[in-house]
Amino acid sequence: MREPHKIAVVGATGRVGRHVVDVLTAEGHDVVRMSRSTGVDVVTGTGLAEALTGASVIIDAATGPSPEQRAATDFFTASADNLQRAGHQAGVRQIVVVSIIGVEKFSAGYNAAKLVHERTALAGPVPVRVLRAAQFHEFVAEMMRWGQRGDVSYVPHLRTQLVAARTVAHALAELACDAPPAPGAAQTPIPEIAGPRPENLVDAARLLAARQGHPARVEAVSDPDDPNSDLFASGALLPGPHATLAGPTYDAWLADTD
Repeated sequence: MREPHKIAVVGATGRVGRHVVDVLTAEGHDVVRMSRSTGVDVVTGTGLAEALTGASVIIDAATGPSPEQRAATDFFTASADNLQRAGHQAGVRQIVVVSIIGVEKFSAGYNAAKLVHERTALAGPVPVRVLRAAQFHEFVAEMMRWGQRGDVSYVPHLRTQLVAARTVAHALAELACDAPPAPGAAQTPIPEIAGPRPENLVDAARLLAARQGHPARVEAVSDPDDPNSDLFASGALLPGPHATLAGPTYDAWLADTD
């Protein structure tokens, strides 16, 4: 059994954060749940100092309130700066940041904002480990909701290697309990985690729609005005050769959620 730590989880009620809390709690760690619902705002800094008192590690699993690039960039820049400042003052020994596979290839959108997030976090005084993950299984339903128009859901052409949020949570917990990196040390390559096989987002959405009984139809769509549309379709979000691949597959995960 590993030595227990006091670990602060940012985005503790979110898609991956809630799993991180469960995993860490089961391992016997003292977990501080950080979200606006617990009185902690990483953008304004409200409640940060109190929440981080005595914490040795921060896991940053927060997501921005908007997929739009400017709003997401503003959110991640402010939150990373505040976590570094407050974490340094509290004596935090390392910060673990969850990011997205392939962000370095994108020039616009949410992925570009996540790259800024990585760089802002890494520029601070507290050592940082980044874990880049593939799109979560739960991402499929979210994309369907965003694209739904009546009884049709328009889903982008996107190749990915869908991974369970719970699987990513276990990997984040492992990193949080590792010794912190040396000051200024670079992660080369940055570790990645993905599911066991490539998936097509449209096919995954159609599978989910068939199981739910709605929407009636899922249609593939591409945005000719998006400078990154070809990257989504061509596999820029697929993991590299050094990635950790872990199940369950998307269809196995769906079966377990019934």
